[in-house]
Amino acid sequence: MPEHIHDATTPDANAHHDTYDHLISLLDSSSVDYRLIDHEPEGSTEAVCALRGHPASEAAKCIVLRVKVDRRTTRHVLAVVPGDRRVDLDAVRALFDARYVGFSDAETAERLARAVPGTVLPFSFEPDLEVVADPDVVAQPKLYFNAARLDRSLLISGADYERLAKPRIERIAASASASASASASA
Repeated sequence: MPEHIHDATTPDANAHHDTYDHLISLLDSSSVDYRLIDHEPEGSTEAVCALRGHPASEAAKCIVLRVKVDRRTTRHVLAVVPGDRRVDLDAVRALFDARYVGFSDAETAERLARAVPGTVLPFSFEPDLEVVADPDVVAQPKLYFNAARLDRSLLISGADYERLAKPRIERIAASASASASASASA
């Protein structure tokens, strides 16, 4: 069996499969227009945008962050920004009046997002993972993202995404060239 395919009997493969099924069930029960797009397996925003044939600005880039509010309180945030932008960690830190904001470790991100890196949805099905989306994400007439799978993406309107995901809408995106915003803040 090729290494990139999970055995369907492993718990993590089932969890990721369940995330995809949960998403499709949510979309179907909400009567929203969406389109599934099959493509070569890819998790990089720039590469998958090329495969899907749209500008990166129409993609939802999803990053799980660790937010240390104080010495005892850590929160986890799913930051959703346009695919051609970066998460502004300083903006997230100010938003939560936190001491520190950084990228979550891979194991925690995968557990909370219920998806492997590169397939994280702009939705949270986990109460301990708060979704914060940049206003430019929900303003998109066409919003693309990997559908909890490397080989399948989804197209939905930004307005339908906002209605279903119910993210907190805040300015958390910086230009892709803003390297200072991409570093963790102490």
